[in-house]
Amino acid sequence: MAAISMLNPKAEVARAAQALSVNISGAKGIQEVLKTNLGPKGTMKMLVSGAGDIKITKDGNVLLHEMQIQHPTASLIARASTAQDDMTGDGTTSTVLLIGEFLKQAELYIQEGLHPRIVCEGFDKSKEKCLQILEDMKINLTEGEMKDILTSVSRTSLGTKVHPGLAEELTSIVVDAVLAIKKGEAPLDLHMVELMEMQHRSEHDTQLVRGLVLDHGGRHPDMPKRLENCYILTMNVSLEYEKTEVNSGFFYKSAEDREKLVVAERKFIEDRVQKIIELKKKVCDGNDKSFVVINQKGIDPFSLDAFAKEGILGLRRAKRRNMERLALACGGVAMNSVDDLDESCVGYAGVVYEHVLGENKYTFVEECKNPLSVTILMKGPNKHTLNQIKDAVRDGLRAVKNAVEDDCVVPGAGAFEVAAHVALKKYLETVKGRARLGIQAYADGLLVIPKVLGQNAGYDTQEVIVKLLEEAGVSDNRPVGIDCDSGEACLPTDQGIYDCYRVKKQMINSCTVIASNLLL
Repeated sequence: MAAISMLNPKAEVARAAQALSVNISGAKGIQEVLKTNLGPKGTMKMLVSGAGDIKITKDGNVLLHEMQIQHPTASLIARASTAQDDMTGDGTTSTVLLIGEFLKQAELYIQEGLHPRIVCEGFDKSKEKCLQILEDMKINLTEGEMKDILTSVSRTSLGTKVHPGLAEELTSIVVDAVLAIKKGEAPLDLHMVELMEMQHRSEHDTQLVRGLVLDHGGRHPDMPKRLENCYILTMNVSLEYEKTEVNSGFFYKSAEDREKLVVAERKFIEDRVQKIIELKKKVCDGNDKSFVVINQKGIDPFSLDAFAKEGILGLRRAKRRNMERLALACGGVAMNSVDDLDESCVGYAGVVYEHVLGENKYTFVEECKNPLSVTILMKGPNKHTLNQIKDAVRDGLRAVKNAVEDDCVVPGAGAFEVAAHVALKKYLETVKGRARLGIQAYADGLLVIPKVLGQNAGYDTQEVIVKLLEEAGVSDNRPVGIDCDSGEACLPTDQGIYDCYRVKKQMINSCTVIASNLLL
C-alpha cells in the first residue's frame, strides 16, 4: 500500500467486492424509500426542507429532485430516473425499483462466486429479448378507439399521482387539451397548453378553458369588465412615451419651443392610438361587436384613457408566449406596427371577461371558434394542492402526448413485466453456458413491479406473484396484470389500464445499462 500515495488521506477507499456491496446497498436504500410510491395504491410522502417548507407528493420525480441524497450510487440512480422523466414524463419510480432489484438479484449469484461480467452478459441478452417482447405486445391505436385509449392512458398516469376522484376529473381535461392542440401530423407542442393556477375554491373546480386565461386585467377603471363578440387585436407596439435609446439632450430657447417638443412627442403616440381606434370603428360600427387590444409592451395612462372612452378593453405587458397562444386560439396575426392594420389581422373570441380574486385580476378569453391553444385552469384551496395538481397534469399531458406520437400503447398493471419474465424463462432453455444465470437474475428482477403493486395494495407478495405466473402460463399469450382492488390477476386491456410504449422502452434500456455499470 505504501507505493500508492493517497491524494485525500481521509477518503474512504472501497475495492472490488467491497465496492460492489457499497453500490448494491445504495441501490437497495433508495429502492426502499420509493417502493411505497408505486401504483395507484401508493402512499404520499411528506418532505420538509431545511427552511421548514413542506411538500406532499407521490410523484417519484418530485421526490428525487427534492430529496438530498448523500450516497453517490443512490444519487446516480436518482439522476437516471429524473432523466427518464425528462425524456418521457413518467416511469421514475419504476426505474429506481428495477435498478435496485437487478442489483439485488445479481448479488445472490455474485456472492456464490460468479463473476459480475458474466451477469452483465446475461443482462444484455435479456435486454434485447425484452425489447422484442415489448414490440410484440404493443397495441396500435386506431381512429375509432383513439380517444378511449388516450383517456385510459391518462387515467393510469394520473391515478398514480393524485387521489382517484380527482384523477377521474383531470383525465378528461388532459385528453381534451391534447386533442385540441393537435394539428394533423405536426409535432405536438405542449407549451400551447397554458397551465394557470388560481388559489380559489376546491381542487374539483379545475377546468379546461377553450381559449386563454391571462394573469392580469384592464388597467383603467372605466374599461368594460365583460365584452361579448369580441375582435381581438394582439400587438407588440409601444403605446407609451419612450426615451431615446442614445444619450441625447434637447435644447430649446423659449418655453414655447419646449411646449412644441412635448406636443410632438405626445402626438407620435396619439397617432398610433388613433389608428387602432379607427380600426375599431371600421370593424365594430353598426354591429354588436366589441374590441379588445392585448399589447406585449406598455400602454400609458393617456392611451388607456383614449381606449376606455371608446369602450375598448386594453391589456398591457402580456407575456410573449401568450401572444403566440392568442394568435393560435383566436386567429389573427400579432402585429408589430400600426401602419397596415386591417380586418384580416384581428382574431375573434365569443366572450372576454375579467375575474377578480383578492388582489389579482384574471382575464378570460373564451368561446374561440377553433382554438389550437387552450388553458388548464387549476384551482385549489392551498399551495400544496396546486403544486400536486400541476405535477400530475404535467405528467398526464406528457403521457397522452407520448401515446399520440408513438401511435401505440402497452398493457399496464405489471402485465409487461410478467410476460417478459415468462418469456425469459423459456428463452433460458436455449442459452448455453453461465450467461443463463444473468438471464435468470434479470427475469426475477422484473417481477419487482407486480410484487410492489400488490404489496402497496395490501396483499401478500408471494401469493400475488404465484397467481400471476399461474394465470400467465395458461392465458395463451394474453397479457395478465394485477388488479389492485382485489389482488387477483386481471386482463389490463379489459380494465383500461395502459402504459406508454416509450416509457417502457426507455426504462428497459436505461435500467439495464446502469445496473451493468454498477456491477462492474
